[in-house]
Amino acid sequence: MSTEPTRIANPIYDGAFKYLLDDNRIAKLFLSTIIGEEIEELTFRPTEHRMDIEHRSVTVFRMDFSARIRLPGGGAMLVILEIQKAKFATDIMRFRKYLGSQYSSKENVYADGGRQRAMPILSVYFLGHGLDHIHHPVIRVARQYLDGAGQALPGAREEFIESLTHDSVIIQIPHLKDRRQNDIECLLGIFDQSQKDPMDAHTLSIREEDYPKKFQPVIRRLIKAISEPRVRETMEVEDDYLEDLEDMERAVAKMEARLSAVIEQKEAALQQKEAALQQKEAVIEQKEAMLQKAVQALVATGISEAEVREKLVASL
Repeated sequence: MSTEPTRIANPIYDGAFKYLLDDNRIAKLFLSTIIGEEIEELTFRPTEHRMDIEHRSVTVFRMDFSARIRLPGGGAMLVILEIQKAKFATDIMRFRKYLGSQYSSKENVYADGGRQRAMPILSVYFLGHGLDHIHHPVIRVARQYLDGAGQALPGAREEFIESLTHDSVIIQIPHLKDRRQNDIECLLGIFDQSQKDPMDAHTLSIREEDYPKKFQPVIRRLIKAISEPRVRETMEVEDDYLEDLEDMERAVAKMEARLSAVIEQKEAALQQKEAALQQKEAVIEQKEAMLQKAVQALVATGISEAEVREKLVASL
């Protein structure tokens, strides 16, 4: 029997997602479900970013969350979570820059028998837009150890390789609609934007019975987030921030289009000049050939070539 829809804070917003994961118990449940590993210990480290847009300083949590996880088998892993609501031309370079900073950070190590070891990294990307060719809501990018013939190498992982390469999970939010085939797709239903309240993009209307009991703490936390003034304020700031970025992107696109048109015009003019120059060179070559024939004809009459050229120069 269906119940009345329940309103929850829209976790695609950084403020709502941060509030959700600020509860360590819920963060462990959430990350364990996504990465498929039971988390023994979790240290949560959100990173704050400040941007100056048109002389206005805007501070938001851009979802560059770093979570240290101590695995049951020993060792630790760094999990990076990033949410990107809109698609911008600079996305990939921004992701690469942030990932590079995590690889080089001296904080991302763990102690093992008195020795500092680099933590392996797992990156999780929540995309508010779809990729070009793959339409599955959850994509796991898992490395393989292969020999020179392409055969799998079973056995223990190597610290050298684990420290310099990483796996990823890419979640395409637009493709989450009506997908509830397993635990991770069921949990990620809280991001399904087809449930967005038409009167308030900051909230979603869900049916609690669609979620198993173990995910009810996640639902309750997002219900509570709606009544938190700070969460609401942050989501409104994010809307302004995103709108400013979109305006900047459109302005840059217009400038690039104008610049491209100017460059094309200049290239066309240059090509015309080059064509005219080639025509002039062809005319000169033709005249030189005719002159050479005239010289040869006069020489044939018994006049020396030097005399012929002297008379031609004198006639100019």
